[in-house]
Amino acid sequence: MRIGLIVSVLLLCSAVQAQKIQWQNVDSLFGPLPASVHVFKTTTPLEKGKANLAFYVVADLKDPALGFATDTTEGRRLTPAGFYAKNQQPIVVVNGTFFSFETNRNLNLVIKDGKVVAHNIGSVYDKRDEVFYYVTRSAIGIDKAGNADVAWIYSDSAKAQAYAVQFPANRWGKTPAQSVKGIAAKKDIQRWSMQTAIAGGPSLIRDGHICISNEQERMFRGKQIDDKHPRTAMGYTADGKIIILAVQGRMPGIADGASLAEEARILKELGCYEALNMDGGGSSCLLVNGKETIKPSDKEGQRPVPAVFLIQRKQ
Repeated sequence: MRIGLIVSVLLLCSAVQAQKIQWQNVDSLFGPLPASVHVFKTTTPLEKGKANLAFYVVADLKDPALGFATDTTEGRRLTPAGFYAKNQQPIVVVNGTFFSFETNRNLNLVIKDGKVVAHNIGSVYDKRDEVFYYVTRSAIGIDKAGNADVAWIYSDSAKAQAYAVQFPANRWGKTPAQSVKGIAAKKDIQRWSMQTAIAGGPSLIRDGHICISNEQERMFRGKQIDDKHPRTAMGYTADGKIIILAVQGRMPGIADGASLAEEARILKELGCYEALNMDGGGSSCLLVNGKETIKPSDKEGQRPVPAVFLIQRKQ
């Protein structure tokens, strides 16, 4: 499910080909798992001379035995292992939103049980241009029927509902952040009725093609887009599968990490129709049945985060 058409000329689109990534099924390392959930691992290099280690989980969005949810904390953070214990040991726990270390609060949208429990940042101040940019950050959502969508979202604490737009950030140019009332009056805005959602950014895959909306979402500046880091990403396929990717990094010779373009390439090869980047670096962590897939890059181990995405067994 998508909302509107995307004008691809606005986005950084790429069709670069490289060595196809080889994946190994490692379900046995993380079992027992439902029949519709699988775990894969790769060590195929993303770049010559650079080590790679990555895992992904694939699950059927239409499996009635599975539940897809989020969890967040108020003014505090938990490790993914903490969220695993708090949520009665779900099948999958993965980090999601960017956040403030000062306040421990999410900087991105979180929808839990159909309710907005955290909001996207409304504007970004650009010191170079000396202007506030109105921004929409990308999010992945799942509705009650198990349909997924990646869209650019505006949310505001004055409104209970999130709004999805057809275009990424800067759709209306260099203007101060606008109120949700003004934005909602635009014809290309629709209410985003999702049961579960979590945001990050930038968007990486649109219509099955690599289209990175980094500049439009005002995410990573300058050459940061090419830096290799641990990465977390989420997406979905046209046949109704959710893909959760974690790339280990900051460990030279073992796992160098991935750039945004390399992360997008992986997701495209995995068949994602739409996908987005989530918080990475030391926050990247993917647990399956409570076991770590990638090793977190922080020397302390798992970094406490304020929000996670979960795959649960329905009772």
